[in-house]
Amino acid sequence: MENFGIGSWLQRRRPKSGSKIALISGDRQLSYEEFAERSDRLANALKAGGVAKGDRVAYLGENHPAFLETLFACGQLGAIFVPLNTRLAPPELTFQLEDCGAVVLIHSASLNGLAASAAEGTRVSLRLAVGDSFQRRTTDAVSGSGNGLPTAAQDYEEVLSSGAPLHVDEEVGLDDGAMILYTSGTTGRPKGALLTHGNITWNCINVVVDFDFSSSDVALMISPMFHVASLDMGVLPTLLKGGTVVLESKFDPQRALELIEQHRATTISGVPTTYQMLCEHPAWPTADLGSLNKLTCGGSAVPMRVLEAYEARGLRFSNGYGMTETAPGATTLPAARSRDKAGSSGLPHFFSDVRIADVAGGVAEQGAVGEIQIKGPNVIREYWNRPDATAESYDDGGWFKSGDMGYKDADGFVFVSDRLKDMIISGGENIYPAEVEQAISELGSVGSVAVIGVPDKKWGEVPRAVVMLREGASLTEDELKEHLAGKLARYKIPKTVVFVDDMPRTASGKIRKSELRRSTVS
Repeated sequence: MENFGIGSWLQRRRPKSGSKIALISGDRQLSYEEFAERSDRLANALKAGGVAKGDRVAYLGENHPAFLETLFACGQLGAIFVPLNTRLAPPELTFQLEDCGAVVLIHSASLNGLAASAAEGTRVSLRLAVGDSFQRRTTDAVSGSGNGLPTAAQDYEEVLSSGAPLHVDEEVGLDDGAMILYTSGTTGRPKGALLTHGNITWNCINVVVDFDFSSSDVALMISPMFHVASLDMGVLPTLLKGGTVVLESKFDPQRALELIEQHRATTISGVPTTYQMLCEHPAWPTADLGSLNKLTCGGSAVPMRVLEAYEARGLRFSNGYGMTETAPGATTLPAARSRDKAGSSGLPHFFSDVRIADVAGGVAEQGAVGEIQIKGPNVIREYWNRPDATAESYDDGGWFKSGDMGYKDADGFVFVSDRLKDMIISGGENIYPAEVEQAISELGSVGSVAVIGVPDKKWGEVPRAVVMLREGASLTEDELKEHLAGKLARYKIPKTVVFVDDMPRTASGKIRKSELRRSTVS
């Protein structure tokens, strides 16, 4: 085979695990043989539609077999897969489609209106809608595309069926681009992290080695695959080993507990909020969790009360640290060390290196706080069309500068002492205040604004806007939220607004957010 990327995985897995169940989605099951054939057909259909190596194909939808069929079809062609967050507002999606230059958008039929609106005026020339009941010509499709192309979506199943059941063996190397995942930046402009086939492959090897994945694993995916942690830390390592993936389109704690028992799931992954909702559900005490042996968690530290609830059921977490740019694993805390190394993000993954850099760019002394930097085959080499951001993110030695502060103890365990400046993590979603502040500043009545994170029992933390109005101007909390509705994803919109007469500032004029947190967070 000429393809050494992820697009060859199903073809290589086919003779080893052909009849074994690869995917379960509701009442539907796909064997590895069926999964491979469907991906082959889609690859040929996309190729017939003009998709070539290097082209970008976007996907907007919840967890569904079509998401993975599209990913592997793109891998066969050498095209670049671009998963989009379904929670984003139309302008946010349009920016990402325009920035990556996607030529195809595959989406859930239920999101047809959102997809049509987001794709309007972009380079998208083909939309495919996933859903058995979806009609080829929808009544809610937007007409009159700005680029002169038809905007009604075609039926995904019909297009897939039109493709030949032949594997496409394009020459694809580990250094070729495989996925673009967008991560909001501190400047407010999202950046597309370009993950290569090598980045993804090495991350999966790290996961398989450090978490002991096997062909007997059954991974229940209750977190959306458009997040790199769910896809690259759970789904792909399981498929690489020939295990089974159970896909859930939306998270419901009662259904998740039922599915663990029904499918004898061995592994689940999520964020602290996910695990908290599971253990606080009335069905938790009687749920059969005996099959579980791997629980992975990221995003933020697991609260002690949640940790203890799982320990009472004989379960422990493997917490970790990482980011989109590291595909995403950088460190992991073994479940056996969750108590004696509580608060740590763990050790570097097997084929990754992590160091703590001092202000001079050298290695910090043991226990000293410095910037966490990562190097390894799982680390991206560039941001899509952003040479400026790429150059700023690496030092002369090729270490990726995370922007996070932390330290190592005597055993080499990494402790994160301060997250990327000002970033808010709400229910596992990253919120960069600059993006929200920029949108609020469009209001003429706003003199200055700062967005900070405040504690929240359910989501960990939520955004709060601190606003100083212009002299003589007026604005209410409801008016501010109404202005943001439709422009930003709902989880980014501040849950509360505090109006102040003045902003604490540094000598250079920057707002002191640390003071705002102390003075406005009760």
